Amino acid sequence: MTDKNLAVRFGELTLKNPVVAASGTFGYGLTYSKFYDVSTLGGFVTKGLSLKPRAGNPPPRICETSAGMLNAIGLQNIGLEKFVSQKIPALHGVDTAIIVNFFGNTVEEYAEMAERLSQIPQVSALEMNISCPNVKEGGIAFGSDVKATSKVVSACRKTAKKPLIVKLSPNVTDITPFARACEAEGADGLSVINTMIGMAIDIGARKPVLSNVTGGLSGPAIKPIALRMVWQCYKTVKIPIFGVGGISSPEDVIEFMMAGATAVQIGSMNFVDPHIGKKLVEALPSVLDRIGESDVNRIIGAAHS
Repeated sequence: MTDKNLAVRFGELTLKNPVVAASGTFGYGLTYSKFYDVSTLGGFVTKGLSLKPRAGNPPPRICETSAGMLNAIGLQNIGLEKFVSQKIPALHGVDTAIIVNFFGNTVEEYAEMAERLSQIPQVSALEMNISCPNVKEGGIAFGSDVKATSKVVSACRKTAKKPLIVKLSPNVTDITPFARACEAEGADGLSVINTMIGMAIDIGARKPVLSNVTGGLSGPAIKPIALRMVWQCYKTVKIPIFGVGGISSPEDVIEFMMAGATAVQIGSMNFVDPHIGKKLVEALPSVLDRIGESDVNRIIGAAHS
């Protein structure tokens, strides 16, 4: 097997390989360090951060489903100040891209988070979670209304001094206008997709399993949907895309990249196999060899030609 080039350029970011751990499944970066050196990865995305700490939803808030899982954690996090004082120092020496996922309840909160996170030298890029309700506009999610998406991305673009990636919601009729709006307002990249809304019922108790009734569905069950949306976004915009949704094998990584993803994020499978990130990085060269390719960049969007 000849040497393979796994490094990719995601806008201004250079990733040593296209395998990145997804937000909400990797803690604040060091949760998995007892299993392997996280610097092996192309990068990781932190648990979503807000200005103030959040307790999240009451349990039960996780439920296993066929080929996936539902979660209604409710964006529990320690808040920006504790992240800066406690988590950032612990990440000293980590040799990979550190991408911080963040959110807010108002446009102003989003803009403030983007500005303050940009001031942290260790942070490589920012990922906006826009699947959150706009409390000033009747509670509709920023990611479910194109105008709201444009407004919040524009506000963050003005304050962000780091690469700005927008994580798109799949819970829309057509994802392409949202991708186009993000690009138009200056986003540097997209993460496609966030979780899909689902639910489960306990037939013995005759009530929903989750205390929140609904939750976000992730895992292999959503892979075909995520793959289709990456394909659509690649045809619509020129900015790079993280493919996210049900990736569990090196072949899945290749599929997403051929659909148009520059890199991928691994989510729920981190819970199934805590070594999955390292395994995928190590397995990629042999799969590239199998398909007769030496440079991973040449497969990006290859299924469109």
